[in-house]
Amino acid sequence: MNGLPRWIVYSIIVLVTLSWIPLALALRARTVRSAKPPLHVVTDMDNQPSYRTQKRNMMFADRRAMRPQVSGTVARGQLISSDALAFGKEGDDWVTAFPLPVDQVLLERGRERFSIYCSPCHGHSGYGDGAVAKRADTLQEGTWTPPSSFHTDLIRSRPVGHIYNSITHGIRNMPAYGPQISVEDRWAVVAYVKALQRSQFAGVDDVPSDLRASLR
Repeated sequence: MNGLPRWIVYSIIVLVTLSWIPLALALRARTVRSAKPPLHVVTDMDNQPSYRTQKRNMMFADRRAMRPQVSGTVARGQLISSDALAFGKEGDDWVTAFPLPVDQVLLERGRERFSIYCSPCHGHSGYGDGAVAKRADTLQEGTWTPPSSFHTDLIRSRPVGHIYNSITHGIRNMPAYGPQISVEDRWAVVAYVKALQRSQFAGVDDVPSDLRASLR
């Protein structure tokens, strides 16, 4: 840089030094842990201003930022057309017929949901011999209520609406599964339970005539 004015030399040194600052800051941000949120130059709507709980919002007449639910609204996909479908009842009586079509798709969905939510206690065949039940029997802690078998005369005689209600609200020590399982899936589980019951008490007349010759 011989021959350059001293102020130009100093300016170049300063500019080069300043150019290292963003790199140093980026390196620090990548390597140093901090409880503070990182510097967000372009927000891209990631961070938006919002009201905290119980704060005032002058845009509304009641000055409440927390808006009440609109009366009569139903969540998307949650409109239930009948009490039979929603509650398993018609008036005060349990429904005895399924309030939705029962087909292979519904049974397959019921088998899947049953395997997730029911089989740990009731077992895959519905005899109350699931993995959780077997473990409780082994521990013998005295606080375990054995799950019911679906193949007793009492359970087999229960209407489909009663079984649906048991899934929804729970029964004895069994918790409610209504919050975890949708209405349609609860009915799918009921259909699968009825299929399990039928499978364990099937007779020759339940086998198609063209297949009976293959039975032992």
